[in-house]
Amino acid sequence: MTATATLPYFDRLLERLAEGDQRFTTAFGRHVHWGYWPDPQLADGTPEDFARAAEDLCQRLCDLGEVGDGLSILDAGCGFGGTLASLNERFSGLDLIGLNLDGRQLARAAERIHPIANNRLAWLEADACSIPLDRASRDVVMAVECIFHFPSRERFFQECARVLLPGGRLVLSDFVPTPALLAWQRWGASGGSSIPSAMAATYGTIDTSFGVRDYQRLARRHGLELQRDQDITRQTLPTYPVVEGLFASIDDWDAVRATRTIAWLSRLGLLRYRLMVFRVSAGNGEIKI
Repeated sequence: MTATATLPYFDRLLERLAEGDQRFTTAFGRHVHWGYWPDPQLADGTPEDFARAAEDLCQRLCDLGEVGDGLSILDAGCGFGGTLASLNERFSGLDLIGLNLDGRQLARAAERIHPIANNRLAWLEADACSIPLDRASRDVVMAVECIFHFPSRERFFQECARVLLPGGRLVLSDFVPTPALLAWQRWGASGGSSIPSAMAATYGTIDTSFGVRDYQRLARRHGLELQRDQDITRQTLPTYPVVEGLFASIDDWDAVRATRTIAWLSRLGLLRYRLMVFRVSAGNGEIKI
């Protein structure tokens, strides 16, 4: 491995799961990402409703990336394996690999998820910025709500361009700032504070400094094209009271405040939750940086 991960968020989750906390197990035992509600007004604020919404977000992202039977798929930053579990249940003949820096997350995934429907499944403890797979070996790379933890989006895109087959797709979700928020961060508003430092105590090192135009330029540098881009911020907003309530239930008020900050930025429209699909351009070769 070429990097280490510091993710206090997962430390908290793993502790609650180990203690058998049913609320956390229901909400985060499968997926560890935000939820999607077609009609946010119908959200009821329960862990059960949140778990269904998290599965809906997963399926929406996979469908946007045209995932289907018989494909070879790498899930980078796979968490507890929820995306691969969903794919394993929905499709057949898949070659699935879950990659993560944190062996604890992989151990939980491997214990609970087993291949069915002629699918194959493997787990890799490795760095998403140095993927130990052959060139042109994957149809799809997934990165669900994790790329902001990676030490280099540049290096990750370079690796995706290397391991993807011609016409292959990189499918990701990310918290993407508006130009106004980018300016706030880059010019050191509020005495030079930044979103990443404010969030670090709960969510670890995060980078919310990458806008849509940054993604477009990054993709072009590595022979990828931004094919689809959906802003689903409004449909994710019911996530916040659920997560805040879970942290409040264990008196983790720093985590509550950190989550409220993200919620505030999202409700103001400054931080947008986006689903993005990048396709390998025709004739792409590995581009050096």
